[in-house]
Amino acid sequence: MDIELGIRNVARTVTFSTEESAESVNDTIAKAVAEGTPIALTDDKGRRIIVPAGALGYAIVGSETKHAVGFGAL
Repeated sequence: MDIELGIRNVARTVTFSTEESAESVNDTIAKAVAEGTPIALTDDKGRRIIVPAGALGYAIVGSETKHAVGFGAL
């Protein structure tokens, strides 16, 4: 699933893919924002992405459906 985090006062977004479910990602972000703690997520390569909750401008959590890439035969 693809995730895009917009950071306040930063032109570039933080974009990555993760194996976590959309519900898990939403819960992690909501809890961090409510408590004022850093948002800590792990991408599909095992790297940790940590963003201060107060700096978060927006979050887009993509669909969990795998989309086929390429051309299909008719």
